[in-house]
Amino acid sequence: MNVSRIPGRTPDELDPDERAVYDAVAGGPRAAGPQLFPITDDDGALRGPFGAMLLQPALGDALQRLGTAVRYRGILTDRCRELVILKVAAHWESGFEQRAHELIAARAGFTEAELRTLAEGGVPALDDPAEAAVERAADLLLAGGRLPDETYGELREALSEAELFEIATVVGYYATLALQMRLFAVD
Repeated sequence: MNVSRIPGRTPDELDPDERAVYDAVAGGPRAAGPQLFPITDDDGALRGPFGAMLLQPALGDALQRLGTAVRYRGILTDRCRELVILKVAAHWESGFEQRAHELIAARAGFTEAELRTLAEGGVPALDDPAEAAVERAADLLLAGGRLPDETYGELREALSEAELFEIATVVGYYATLALQMRLFAVD
């Protein structure tokens, strides 16, 4: 296992701008609900992608606000959102995202078999046509993002333009986190 290239910093080690980002992450909606996975380590340093957000507080704050909107203010069902996130995690082999969001996905009703299939980069059997369309859209976006008009039309039969916009945003946000965690060897 890699050791992070950036040290975890406790709240008392942060300047005011960094502390504002820390407080938004550690005291926001991510911390308000059931704690399926800890946001901070035993010393109080942010875990996973959140510690990297402190490196550039203006961007880190914008990114954490986008993450909050994606997780708590979107229109996708919890199952659809977690399906997209787990597709991104498998694509980028992002262990933190995979572990954290498997817990959330299990609460949203995913079975162990579905989670295993997603972790292996496969397509689970999805009975819900909207979920199947979400999975297909995520796959297409992860494979390069080019959708022929016919494919777009097929997706639009099952999903609204707003849902497609949200799927693309979720893919982009979690891909950004996965790349940052790779760059800084965060697991």
